[in-house]
Amino acid sequence: MNPYQLYLVTDDRQDLHTLKTVVAEAVAGGVTMVQLREKHNDVRTFIERALAVKEILQGSGVPLIINDRVDVALAVDADGVHLGQSDMPVALARRLIGQEKLLGLSIENKQQLIEAEFLPLDYLGLSAIFATPTKTNINREWGIAGLAAAVRQSALPIVAIGGINATNLDAISSTGVAGIALVSAICHAESPRAAATKLLLQRVNS
Repeated sequence: MNPYQLYLVTDDRQDLHTLKTVVAEAVAGGVTMVQLREKHNDVRTFIERALAVKEILQGSGVPLIINDRVDVALAVDADGVHLGQSDMPVALARRLIGQEKLLGLSIENKQQLIEAEFLPLDYLGLSAIFATPTKTNINREWGIAGLAAAVRQSALPIVAIGGINATNLDAISSTGVAGIALVSAICHAESPRAAATKLLLQRVNS
Protein backbone atom coordinates (compact mmCIF):
# COMPACT_ATOMS: atom_id res chain seq x y z
CA MET A 1 0.00 0.00 0.00
CA ASN A 2 1.14 3.54 -0.74
CA PRO A 3 1.06 5.32 2.66
CA TYR A 4 1.34 8.74 1.01
CA GLN A 5 -1.80 8.38 -1.13
CA LEU A 6 -4.06 10.67 0.94
CA TYR A 7 -1.97 12.54 3.52
CA LEU A 8 -3.83 14.63 6.11
CA VAL A 9 -1.99 17.59 7.64
CA THR A 10 -3.80 18.88 10.73
CA ASP A 11 -4.76 22.48 11.47
CA ASP A 12 -3.26 23.63 14.78
CA ARG A 13 -5.89 26.36 15.10
CA GLN A 14 -8.55 23.72 15.74
CA ASP A 15 -9.11 22.86 19.40
CA LEU A 16 -8.35 19.39 20.76
CA HIS A 17 -11.91 18.12 20.48
CA THR A 18 -12.16 19.28 16.86
CA LEU A 19 -8.73 17.85 16.06
CA LYS A 20 -9.70 14.42 17.41
CA THR A 21 -13.01 14.49 15.55
CA VAL A 22 -11.38 15.52 12.25
CA VAL A 23 -8.67 12.84 12.49
CA ALA A 24 -11.11 10.07 13.45
CA GLU A 25 -13.51 11.00 10.65
CA ALA A 26 -10.75 11.46 8.07
CA VAL A 27 -9.24 8.05 8.85
CA ALA A 28 -12.69 6.46 8.63
CA GLY A 29 -12.97 8.15 5.23
CA GLY A 30 -9.72 6.66 3.92
CA VAL A 31 -6.83 8.96 4.87
CA THR A 32 -3.59 6.96 4.66
CA MET A 33 -1.23 9.13 6.75
CA VAL A 34 -1.63 11.89 9.36
CA GLN A 35 0.86 14.67 10.05
CA LEU A 36 0.36 16.62 13.25
CA ARG A 37 1.39 20.18 12.50
CA GLU A 38 1.72 22.55 15.48
CA LYS A 39 3.16 25.96 14.62
CA HIS A 40 1.51 28.01 17.36
CA ASN A 41 1.44 25.77 20.46
CA ASP A 42 4.07 25.02 23.11
CA VAL A 43 5.81 21.64 23.40
CA ARG A 44 3.61 20.42 26.25
CA THR A 45 0.47 21.09 24.20
CA PHE A 46 2.10 19.54 21.13
CA ILE A 47 2.76 16.32 23.08
CA GLU A 48 -0.77 16.29 24.51
CA ARG A 49 -2.29 16.62 21.06
CA ALA A 50 0.13 14.06 19.59
CA LEU A 51 -0.82 11.47 22.22
CA ALA A 52 -4.51 12.10 21.56
CA VAL A 53 -4.06 11.60 17.81
CA LYS A 54 -1.88 8.53 18.36
CA GLU A 55 -4.65 6.96 20.44
CA ILE A 56 -7.15 7.55 17.64
CA LEU A 57 -4.79 5.99 15.07
CA GLN A 58 -4.06 2.94 17.23
CA GLY A 59 -4.75 -0.22 15.23
CA SER A 60 -5.70 1.68 12.06
CA GLY A 61 -2.40 1.12 10.25
CA VAL A 62 -2.28 4.87 9.51
CA PRO A 63 1.15 6.33 10.43
CA LEU A 64 1.46 9.36 12.69
CA ILE A 65 4.04 11.88 11.48
CA ILE A 66 5.18 14.79 13.66
CA ASN A 67 5.92 18.08 11.93
CA ASP A 68 9.30 19.73 12.68
CA ARG A 69 9.91 18.38 16.19
CA VAL A 70 12.11 15.31 16.52
CA ASP A 71 11.89 15.53 20.33
CA VAL A 72 8.09 15.34 20.25
CA ALA A 73 8.19 12.42 17.81
CA LEU A 74 10.53 10.53 20.13
CA ALA A 75 8.51 11.46 23.22
CA VAL A 76 5.29 9.95 21.84
CA ASP A 77 6.97 7.22 19.74
CA ALA A 78 5.41 8.51 16.52
CA ASP A 79 5.92 6.73 13.20
CA GLY A 80 8.03 9.49 11.75
CA VAL A 81 8.98 13.14 11.40
CA HIS A 82 8.51 15.72 8.66
CA LEU A 83 11.18 18.43 8.62
CA GLY A 84 11.27 21.89 7.12
CA GLN A 85 14.37 23.47 5.62
CA SER A 86 15.13 25.41 8.83
CA ASP A 87 14.62 22.46 11.18
CA MET A 88 17.14 19.92 12.49
CA PRO A 89 19.54 18.66 9.77
CA VAL A 90 18.25 15.51 8.10
CA ALA A 91 21.31 13.37 8.88
CA LEU A 92 21.09 14.19 12.59
CA ALA A 93 17.34 13.57 12.68
CA ARG A 94 17.88 10.18 11.04
CA ARG A 95 20.47 9.22 13.64
CA LEU A 96 18.07 10.14 16.43
CA ILE A 97 14.92 8.45 15.13
CA GLY A 98 16.64 5.39 13.64
CA GLN A 99 16.17 3.62 10.34
CA GLU A 100 12.68 2.24 10.96
CA LYS A 101 10.79 5.52 11.23
CA LEU A 102 9.68 7.64 8.29
CA LEU A 103 11.55 10.86 7.56
CA GLY A 104 10.25 13.50 5.16
CA LEU A 105 11.55 16.90 4.10
CA SER A 106 9.82 19.95 2.66
CA ILE A 107 11.26 21.03 -0.69
CA GLU A 108 10.75 24.63 -1.80
CA ASN A 109 13.04 25.04 -4.81
CA LYS A 110 14.99 23.14 -7.45
CA GLN A 111 18.32 23.27 -5.61
CA GLN A 112 16.79 21.68 -2.51
CA LEU A 113 15.29 19.00 -4.74
CA ILE A 114 18.74 18.13 -6.10
CA GLU A 115 20.36 18.10 -2.65
CA ALA A 116 17.62 15.90 -1.17
CA GLU A 117 18.65 12.99 -3.38
CA PHE A 118 21.77 12.56 -1.24
CA LEU A 119 20.00 12.66 2.14
CA PRO A 120 18.68 9.70 4.20
CA LEU A 121 15.01 10.48 3.49
CA ASP A 122 11.92 8.37 2.83
CA TYR A 123 9.91 11.00 0.96
CA LEU A 124 9.74 14.67 -0.06
CA GLY A 125 6.97 17.19 0.47
CA LEU A 126 6.87 19.57 -2.51
CA SER A 127 5.58 22.94 -1.34
CA ALA A 128 3.59 24.76 -2.44
CA ILE A 129 1.90 23.53 -5.60
CA PHE A 130 -0.56 26.42 -5.47
CA ALA A 131 -0.82 29.45 -3.19
CA THR A 132 -2.82 28.70 -0.05
CA PRO A 133 -4.05 30.64 3.01
CA THR A 134 -2.67 27.96 5.37
CA LYS A 135 0.92 28.62 4.25
CA THR A 136 1.84 32.27 3.86
CA ASN A 137 5.66 32.05 3.59
CA ILE A 138 5.76 30.45 0.15
CA ASN A 139 9.08 30.66 -1.72
CA ARG A 140 7.84 29.08 -4.90
CA GLU A 141 4.54 28.07 -6.45
CA TRP A 142 5.45 24.90 -8.38
CA GLY A 143 2.26 24.50 -10.40
CA ILE A 144 1.43 21.35 -12.35
CA ALA A 145 4.39 21.60 -14.72
CA GLY A 146 6.87 22.11 -11.86
CA LEU A 147 5.40 19.17 -9.93
CA ALA A 148 5.57 16.91 -13.00
CA ALA A 149 9.23 17.84 -13.57
CA ALA A 150 10.09 17.18 -9.90
CA VAL A 151 8.40 13.75 -10.02
CA ARG A 152 10.44 12.85 -13.09
CA GLN A 153 13.67 14.10 -11.51
CA SER A 154 13.47 12.62 -8.02
CA ALA A 155 14.10 9.01 -7.07
CA LEU A 156 12.16 9.59 -3.83
CA PRO A 157 8.36 9.51 -3.46
CA ILE A 158 6.93 13.03 -3.64
CA VAL A 159 3.93 14.31 -1.73
CA ALA A 160 2.33 17.43 -3.20
CA ILE A 161 0.98 20.07 -0.81
CA GLY A 162 -0.55 23.51 -1.13
CA GLY A 163 -3.92 24.58 -2.47
CA ILE A 164 -5.00 21.08 -3.53
CA ASN A 165 -8.71 20.32 -3.71
CA ALA A 166 -11.27 18.42 -5.79
CA THR A 167 -11.04 20.93 -8.66
CA ASN A 168 -7.33 20.41 -9.35
CA LEU A 169 -6.81 16.89 -7.99
CA ASP A 170 -7.03 15.17 -11.37
CA ALA A 171 -4.28 17.38 -12.79
CA ILE A 172 -2.13 16.77 -9.70
CA SER A 173 -2.62 12.99 -9.92
CA SER A 174 -1.77 12.97 -13.63
CA THR A 175 1.84 13.89 -12.76
CA GLY A 176 2.38 10.47 -11.15
CA VAL A 177 2.98 12.03 -7.73
CA ALA A 178 3.07 9.48 -4.88
CA GLY A 179 0.75 11.40 -2.60
CA ILE A 180 -1.30 14.50 -1.94
CA ALA A 181 -1.27 16.36 1.35
CA LEU A 182 -4.37 18.26 2.37
CA VAL A 183 -5.26 20.63 5.17
CA SER A 184 -8.34 22.75 4.45
CA ALA A 185 -10.02 20.34 2.02
CA ILE A 186 -10.48 17.86 4.88
CA CYS A 187 -10.01 19.78 8.16
CA HIS A 188 -12.51 22.48 7.21
CA ALA A 189 -14.99 20.25 5.37
CA GLU A 190 -18.52 19.95 6.73
CA SER A 191 -17.87 16.20 6.89
CA PRO A 192 -14.16 15.29 6.99
CA ARG A 193 -15.10 11.64 6.48
CA ALA A 194 -17.15 12.31 3.33
CA ALA A 195 -14.48 14.70 2.01
CA ALA A 196 -11.71 12.12 2.53
CA THR A 197 -13.75 9.36 0.89
CA LYS A 198 -14.57 11.51 -2.12
CA LEU A 199 -10.98 12.74 -2.53
CA LEU A 200 -9.52 9.22 -2.22
CA LEU A 201 -11.98 7.87 -4.79
CA GLN A 202 -11.14 10.71 -7.16
CA ARG A 203 -7.44 10.16 -6.56
CA VAL A 204 -7.65 6.42 -7.28
CA ASN A 205 -9.71 6.96 -10.42
CA SER A 206 -7.74 9.89 -11.86
